[in-house]
Amino acid sequence: MSTLVKQTWAGLRVLLVMTVLLGILYPLAVWAVARIPGLEANAEGSIVTQNGQAAGSSLIGIDPVPADPAHDPWFHTRPSAAGPDMPSGASNKGPYNEDLVKSIQERRDQIAKREGVTPDQVPPDAVTASGSGLDPAISVAYADLQAPRVARNTGLPLDRVKQLIAQNTSGAGIGVPGVAVLPLNLAVRAAAGGAH
Repeated sequence: MSTLVKQTWAGLRVLLVMTVLLGILYPLAVWAVARIPGLEANAEGSIVTQNGQAAGSSLIGIDPVPADPAHDPWFHTRPSAAGPDMPSGASNKGPYNEDLVKSIQERRDQIAKREGVTPDQVPPDAVTASGSGLDPAISVAYADLQAPRVARNTGLPLDRVKQLIAQNTSGAGIGVPGVAVLPLNLAVRAAAGGAH
C-alpha cells in the first residue's frame, strides 16, 4: 500500500509542477515576450487604425463588399476559399479539377465585366486564391486593372490613383512587388475626402 501512496504522491507533485510551469509561467512568458517593442503589433493582430478606429489587419486580406456594386470605389483582394466551414485555407483542388477551372473562368468573366476589359486582360492573381485564402496584397497588374474603375467611382484623377498604388507597393510576395489592399483603400478614401 505504501508504494501506491508514494506513486500517487509523486504523480500529484508532477501534475502540480507541470500545471504551474505550463499553465501559468509559460503563458506569462509568452505574453511578456509579445510585449517587446517591435513584436507587439504582430502579437495583437497587426491592427491598422484610421482616426482612432480599427480598420482591419495588415496581415489579413478581406475583400471589401461595396454597398453599391454599380459604383464600386474599392480595390479588391484575391479570391478566397474561406467560408463558414473553412475560415482559412486553400480549396485543395488541382489545376485539372473541373469545378476549379469553372470557378476561375466565372471569376475571370465577372472581373472582366466589373473592370470593363476582356477576360484575357485579367491577371492570374485576380482569379486564383492563395494558400491561406486571405492574402493582404495583390499584384501591381491587378491593382492597375482596377485603377480606372476606382478613379471613376471616387472622382479622383487616374494619375492620383496610380500614385496611391505606387505608394502602397512593396517587395512583399517573395521579391515580386505587391500592393497592400487595405492601406491602399484607406489612402483612396482619405484622398477622396472620406466620401466612400
